[in-house]
Amino acid sequence: MVFRFIMLLVGFGLAVSGGISILAYLNLFAVGYDVSSFSSFIVRRVEFYLLIGGFIIITLCLYWPSSSKKKSHKNL
Repeated sequence: MVFRFIMLLVGFGLAVSGGISILAYLNLFAVGYDVSSFSSFIVRRVEFYLLIGGFIIITLCLYWPSSSKKKSHKNL
């Protein structure tokens, strides 16, 4: 459970760092980039893959089934 929580925090950190960098690159529209050139620029950046990797890690941590099976306690 602790490992999943740590991985969730790592995924969150990667997603935040990638997302903030991509938001900073939105200033390229003011320079004269259009949507297609901006998209091709972003796909070639490491920050885009940090964002995608962070989302994948967060999704796996939240939705992957737990490996520990809960034991049922019988009331005596």
